[in-house]
Amino acid sequence: MNAIKPVSRADADYDPARPSREAAEEAVRTLLRWAGDDPTREGLLDTPDRVVRSYEEFFAGYAEDPTALLSRTFEETEGYDEMVLLRNVAFESHCEHHMVPVIGHAHVAYLPNERVVGISKLARVVEIYAKRLQIQEKMTAQIADAVESVLKPRGVAVVVCAQHQCMTTRGVKKAGVDMVTSRMLGAFKTDRALRAEFFGLTGLPAQGPAAG
Repeated sequence: MNAIKPVSRADADYDPARPSREAAEEAVRTLLRWAGDDPTREGLLDTPDRVVRSYEEFFAGYAEDPTALLSRTFEETEGYDEMVLLRNVAFESHCEHHMVPVIGHAHVAYLPNERVVGISKLARVVEIYAKRLQIQEKMTAQIADAVESVLKPRGVAVVVCAQHQCMTTRGVKKAGVDMVTSRMLGAFKTDRALRAEFFGLTGLPAQGPAAG
């Protein structure tokens, strides 16, 4: 997995390839003018600043390294080797094609191989990848690959369910449609019974032997 090197916000300000905050705010003013409004009117005066600040929150995942996050593990597990499953991890992401929200939840499971990680770290991995411009298929693979790469478990399973506002509020405008993606690695890919247990615990319908 090619992890993105984390960059602090302070260091990012000196990156010659990264536009300045002032340039970002001016870009928002340009979009406001393009949309047909006046960025100098009272109601829009502070909008460029607010948009840039919101983007810092929406895309905070670029400044974090999921590999480093998962590296702190524990070996005192009393021999526990059954499935570890974190269900219903809520997230908000943004579609890289239209830059509109993708809202959903993820289920993340792994079979420990001597080491386990704090459950909050699994939720944070979902958050890191969600806080980037994404397509759901890539995000699902990134979460699974990060867990597999660092923990070296006997298997990893990730299912992501989300609604995409690029198709619910524009385009085909199909409200209430969920997209489901999955990635199965190791034992979850080869062991049908284990995969059925995973889907049973998540409350999702089981998938076939080639899931992933």
